[in-house]
Amino acid sequence: MKLGFIGTGKIASSVITGICNSKISFSRILISPRNKIVAKNLRKKFKKIIIAKDNYEIVDKCDWVFLSITPMIGKKIIRDLKFKPNQTVISFISTITLKELKKIIKVKAKIVRAIPLPPISLKKGPIPICPPSKKVKDFFNKIGTVIEIKNEKSSINFWSTSGMMAPFYELLRVMTDWLVKRGVKRANAQKYITSLFLALSEDAVINSKKNLKYLVKESQTPKGLNEQGVRELTKLGFYKDTEKVLNSIYKRLDK
Repeated sequence: MKLGFIGTGKIASSVITGICNSKISFSRILISPRNKIVAKNLRKKFKKIIIAKDNYEIVDKCDWVFLSITPMIGKKIIRDLKFKPNQTVISFISTITLKELKKIIKVKAKIVRAIPLPPISLKKGPIPICPPSKKVKDFFNKIGTVIEIKNEKSSINFWSTSGMMAPFYELLRVMTDWLVKRGVKRANAQKYITSLFLALSEDAVINSKKNLKYLVKESQTPKGLNEQGVRELTKLGFYKDTEKVLNSIYKRLDK
């Protein structure tokens, strides 16, 4: 099976890295030449990577084609590519719907929308896909955790929460800088904060079948530090503002 990636940004690079470090069976991966630095680095790192002449070659030679480009670029270039009915097209594009993709692609190819995130390079993290597809599910389950979504409207909720990745990293940065200002060496501060939140996330995953209110409650003691933290952030509107941001991102996607 030959895989092709149109677009060589952060997400495409992460997915390709995850694939090449997994047990997924494939013969070659053709990638776009657009981002020359990323493309060359991937080719040096993995033997089965080929930098295609152009996007036309990718569509012409690949069984599965991954669209990892911005909505604006997608609307410009996809309609000029000649897809085949027997191809599987997987779109990472946030604001182009299945209906729009089918209209632009023209042929009756298998089209699936997916939401991979950078940790997929480590073969970790959720990968919502819509509509459900056994082949696509089996593929992505080798490099992450697939969540199948039947209703595309519902998938917008997952796209919205994916927009909170950078805010999460910003929170880690703020806490790290707070420690540094108090005399902690940056290497130690960053190691502590990242290790702390990794451990908390792993604990949350283990307890993911329970309502997360359980972890909120269990991590607090009467008049303790965590009780103070939750109380003061709630009073400041931190959690309500987080919900407002999610609603704002949702509105942008729900066209």
